[in-house]
Amino acid sequence: MNAPVITTQRLTRRFGDVVAVRDVSIDVPRAAIFGLLGPNGSGKSTLIRMLCGVLRPSEGDGRVLGVDIRRDPEAIKRRIGYMSQRFSLYGDLTVRENLQFYGRVYGLDDRRQHERQDAVIELAGLSPYIDRLASRLSGGWKQRLALACALIHEPEVMFLDEPTAGIDPVARRELWDLLFALSHRGVTMLVTTHYMDEAERCTHVGYLYLSRLIAVGRPVDLKSDPSVTPRGTRHVEVECADPTAALARARALDGVRDATLVGNALHILLEETRDEPWLLAAVAAGDRSAGVRPIAPTLEDVFVLLSRAQQAREASS
Repeated sequence: MNAPVITTQRLTRRFGDVVAVRDVSIDVPRAAIFGLLGPNGSGKSTLIRMLCGVLRPSEGDGRVLGVDIRRDPEAIKRRIGYMSQRFSLYGDLTVRENLQFYGRVYGLDDRRQHERQDAVIELAGLSPYIDRLASRLSGGWKQRLALACALIHEPEVMFLDEPTAGIDPVARRELWDLLFALSHRGVTMLVTTHYMDEAERCTHVGYLYLSRLIAVGRPVDLKSDPSVTPRGTRHVEVECADPTAALARARALDGVRDATLVGNALHILLEETRDEPWLLAAVAAGDRSAGVRPIAPTLEDVFVLLSRAQQAREASS
């Protein structure tokens, strides 16, 4: 079995008395798209900075491409690419000039520069805009350019910090198509995101909450974890005209383990001792258009349930 491309053991980072990342252990296989999720302030960016060799861990160990993040961070930087959520390239340079600049930063000779520039232009579809100033590109094309610049030196691992934040749905989908293409070429990616539909596309996901990694694995495995659907419970969805009011009623019911609003519907963890007609009558308040159906848990359900369980453990400790 191949060794993981990214691996950590109880990785921890403190800033004074504040623990930003606590005891995080992950293994990311080659060509995986590892989605890292969690609320703002949960430690995602700090974890990435440690893995990129920018920030030294307070405790624990980590390796990227077999290189120790403590002992040789500079060797890691030469073999990875990084793309931030904010467009950080040079707006007063053209697309071509940005690619040339980053090629020189990474020390590419003229022959390699031309080869890699042609390759990333084709991959990102930048040919129509090659002589346009970066500042005049749309949000989606700016992100394509940022991705191309991060790939100019042909890194084996990519770190992408919310790469689709602030761009439209079509551009988001197109950028993810590029990430899948990279994965198929053997590039390993760690991607932070707030979008659940993007998390569903990842081969593996990890969820950081209050600086701890409280869930990690393949999406299908996390959804089937016994802690997400405890024995004697099932997941149902309720649709009704006033889901906000229905949510408040559901949370007050004996027999409802958990209830949350997902879009315009309620996702409810219901005890087996209660049936759907009873639930609908209790939460829909006579709404004849209301309906209830059994569902499989989504990743959002997984993370909400695990977050609340972690909150309860923190409160009791």
